Amino acid sequence: MAIERALDNNPAPAVGEEEIEIEIINPEAISVDTEDGGMLIDFRPDEVAHEDMDFSANLADYMEDDALMRLASELVGFYLSDKSSRKDWEESYVKGLSQLGMNTEDRTSPWQGACGVTHPILSEAVVRFQSQAMGEIFPASGPVRTKIVGKLTKEKNKQAHRIQNYMNYLVTEVMSEYRPETEKLLFSLPLAGSAFRKVYWDPTMGRPVAMFVPSQDLVISYGASSLETCERATHVMKRNKNDLLKMQANGFYRDIDLGEPTPTTEDIQQKYDDLTGEDRSWDTDNRFTLLEMHVDVDLEGFEDEIDGEPTGIGVPYVVTIELGSRKVLSIRRNWIQGDPDKLRRQHFVHYEYVPGLGFYGFGLIHMIGGLAKSATSILRQLVDAGTLSNLPGGLKARGLRIRGDDTPISPGEFRDVDVVGGAIRDNITFLPYKEPSSVLYQLLGNIVEEGRRFASLTDLKISDMSNQAPVGTTLALLERSMKVMAAIQARLHASMKNEFRILEEIVRDHAPHEYPYDLEGDEVMRGDDFDERIDVIPVSDPNAATMAQRIIQYQAALQLASSSPEMYDLPLLHRQMLEVLGIQDADKIVPLEDEIPARDPVSENMDILVGEPVKAYIYQDHEAHIIAHMSLSEDPKIQELLSKSPNVGSIQAAGVAHVTEHIAFQYRLEIEKQMGVPLPPPDEPLPDDVEVQLSKLVADAS
Repeated sequence: MAIERALDNNPAPAVGEEEIEIEIINPEAISVDTEDGGMLIDFRPDEVAHEDMDFSANLADYMEDDALMRLASELVGFYLSDKSSRKDWEESYVKGLSQLGMNTEDRTSPWQGACGVTHPILSEAVVRFQSQAMGEIFPASGPVRTKIVGKLTKEKNKQAHRIQNYMNYLVTEVMSEYRPETEKLLFSLPLAGSAFRKVYWDPTMGRPVAMFVPSQDLVISYGASSLETCERATHVMKRNKNDLLKMQANGFYRDIDLGEPTPTTEDIQQKYDDLTGEDRSWDTDNRFTLLEMHVDVDLEGFEDEIDGEPTGIGVPYVVTIELGSRKVLSIRRNWIQGDPDKLRRQHFVHYEYVPGLGFYGFGLIHMIGGLAKSATSILRQLVDAGTLSNLPGGLKARGLRIRGDDTPISPGEFRDVDVVGGAIRDNITFLPYKEPSSVLYQLLGNIVEEGRRFASLTDLKISDMSNQAPVGTTLALLERSMKVMAAIQARLHASMKNEFRILEEIVRDHAPHEYPYDLEGDEVMRGDDFDERIDVIPVSDPNAATMAQRIIQYQAALQLASSSPEMYDLPLLHRQMLEVLGIQDADKIVPLEDEIPARDPVSENMDILVGEPVKAYIYQDHEAHIIAHMSLSEDPKIQELLSKSPNVGSIQAAGVAHVTEHIAFQYRLEIEKQMGVPLPPPDEPLPDDVEVQLSKLVADAS
């Protein structure tokens, strides 16, 4: 706030006015810069103007307490409403978790000790999916590969290799939590149908962090269809008191008193505790419940403006509130600095098992939960029927006395019986218990088979097929059995691509972490490597869910190539086959043309003699290379040695092919000399009119 007062050489006060004396305590707060020589007095010089405030500052430090209270009350109300809207989803999820069978149920009905086993069809499907998906999306070499967008150049190729090596190093070595968090995600995903990953820069750790967020901990506004378009997303976090104090001390959260934590309990968490055998202790649970809300709000004091006028439009912020005390801990802008549209930055990635009718996907609990429950019921009936058949009960006459009649009779044991009258069989009657039903057992098998078929758990019996069956037939059968899993794998691939895009932006904004390994030549990792020329994508194949599918696909390609080898790039095909098989050092076993280094003529001659691949490059002295290679082929000693070599044919063919490469480049140089101008690069596409004119010039030069 400022007061403007004109300076008029101390004029006398008017009649009825009192003279005001102002003592200036802080002269720096006064500036005489108005057009009429007025004086501006700032009574709150400690306030920071919006334009002078750091973009990543905690805006809650610059807002009034009553405004923060109103904001917290409104947002907490929204959160509770959003959570209530998915209550039925939570209840069905809790019921479905009981079908995992992680603990044995002690049943007292219909009698004490009745069978409490749970059929493992659901847990089997989850474990198989987790194992299979983990092997596909996270191989030992790392989950990241790169794809060059646009024209392929030598510099882009080096840049792509640097990015791929660095990103794999980052997620496998630096981000130590990435693999275990991925395994947790892949266990929760098939159960709940949705799982989330939060990717962000952690200033306390000085590196990116990728954290698994269970579906119950991310509450989305009602009616949302995606994370990109949802009105708000609330991440429910648990933080102990000591960690919260650390974050307050380093300035990430407001340094305010939150009192003692108010423990909260959720049905899903209670079910998790039952499955894992944990028992929550209210005395030692000193964790605060934080609501990190990614929401668009028209923040009081920081209103969105156009030409100095407020628009009333909500812009994206990340607001963190402590649920128990309803106090705001931080408010931070959630758009890229300088973005005129103020688009929301995404920190979460949604993984879906099967997209459903709403925001959350469908999981195995929803798809085969009923089958799992039926299988469990039938399995218990069969076990109980066997128990009753082996240890039958019945009725005996009141006067019949058996010594120790409450104790079961052991095998080979005889006891004394006092018979009132008649034979023993006339005084004892067994109830008509039947053996376990074969029809019921067959029904159990059918139910389990249906559940496994849906979850893609059935094993394809390749051994039952003829050895002469075409590869295409085998591939068709395999794809038919893996169709559901292939679709899920494609969704995992798409979600991981979004995750790596966020991670790439974080690395670009904060510069690469120190890379401890040496690079080729004078190459160094730098922040501008992460530009839009190179795409960072998952190493998984969205078109094949398993290694078996990919191997059979390449076998089909090799069969086609054997009939017309001149139409195929056989080294590339064999190289990709080795990579699919997971063979180490595939680049050394089958090097591609782009990976063969440029060599001097003598080294090339040596490589040709020992069968190593060689390649000519446009910038070499081709005339000198041709002379050196021809001299080698005309050397009598070399000719005599080659005549005795069993590989003489392949050595001569390689030598002729390499000399032909140099002759072609030499021919190009001769044409350029005749034309007087250099030709475009060999791989550069030309417009139609340029190609026509160039053809005429080349024809004249020829």
